[in-house]
Amino acid sequence: MEKARQASKVTKMSEKANILVVDDNDVVRLSHFRSLASAHCSVEAVGNGSDALEAMEQRPFDVVLLDLRMPGMDGMTVLKAIKERWPESEVVIITGYPTIETAKEAVRLGAYDFLAKPVGPDDVINAANGAMRQKRWALHKEHSGGANASN
Repeated sequence: MEKARQASKVTKMSEKANILVVDDNDVVRLSHFRSLASAHCSVEAVGNGSDALEAMEQRPFDVVLLDLRMPGMDGMTVLKAIKERWPESEVVIITGYPTIETAKEAVRLGAYDFLAKPVGPDDVINAANGAMRQKRWALHKEHSGGANASN
């Protein structure tokens, strides 16, 4: 019964999203990967910021799930680089060290959402769905000439 209910939730991703998971924790990275793959997404996972930017160079992703605290390049630096070079990609910050200051900074730099760990499979799928809706809305707005110009 639980599997049937979960299957109905995960089929809500209306178009196949290309998602990049960036987290230095192997267990977390694999968990997010599995959750999103079960939601019929195309998922790639990397363990650090440098690999994330390298993956983006190969093919920009619709949504990036990004950890903040990683060795080497931290998540804020990666977020800033992604939004500068691939502004159409939506970024969801998922961190085990949430603060109001980091949440404000992430949003200021262009993050779509900011989640505090631990997050469950539904949280990850819902965040990716929301980011994809935002991306589609932004693309629709861009292609339709922006807001209603007659007002």
